[in-house]
Amino acid sequence: MPFTLSPSSLSLVKDCKRCFWLHFNKDIKRPNGIFPSLPSGMDRILKTHFDAFRDKNELPPELRHLEGYNLFRDVALLETWRNNRKGIRWTDSNENIIRGAVDNILEKGRKLVVLDYKTRGFPLKDDTHEHYIDQLNIYNLLLQKNGYKTEKYSYLLFYHPKCVNGDGTVVFNTDLKKIPTSAEKGEEFIKEAIEVLNGELPEGNCEFCKWRELKI
Repeated sequence: MPFTLSPSSLSLVKDCKRCFWLHFNKDIKRPNGIFPSLPSGMDRILKTHFDAFRDKNELPPELRHLEGYNLFRDVALLETWRNNRKGIRWTDSNENIIRGAVDNILEKGRKLVVLDYKTRGFPLKDDTHEHYIDQLNIYNLLLQKNGYKTEKYSYLLFYHPKCVNGDGTVVFNTDLKKIPTSAEKGEEFIKEAIEVLNGELPEGNCEFCKWRELKI
């Protein structure tokens, strides 16, 4: 049976293989938690912010120290790639569909570089970026499978609140992190996840598994 997978759904396999298997094979899903609206709102206004500079053929202040880059200029294609129901798509040899919606893309010569925005409540820790490497690997894989050349890195642009000005406006710090990425590792991760789905029900010991056993 073919599956439709995304970076967010694939992240579950690392958290709990049993929950991942049940989600896709039995449609038994974890209860939805409370989703904070701030990251979604920030994502929307950041895209508008970046698009305004793209239309002027400029980089926004957060990226002006970078040299040799442009924001991706195919507006219609970027809108498709940003769409959660479409995104960048690839169908593997077994008809599994992998798709991912990006925030933005940078051009460096003939190569593309993924740019992803993240909103946090606190400054970065040393390992904060590690939580997003699989996601970035998959984005780069999807671009390559669609015929684009990519650099061996991506950028994460973090925003976190700094202070409130006297007029009530909130000031955010920005941290731009250059993250080594590998399309090959992204494909390997996907293959391992599909092997889990095509196998027997795995063991599980996460909190959701324990809760489910109690309910049964």
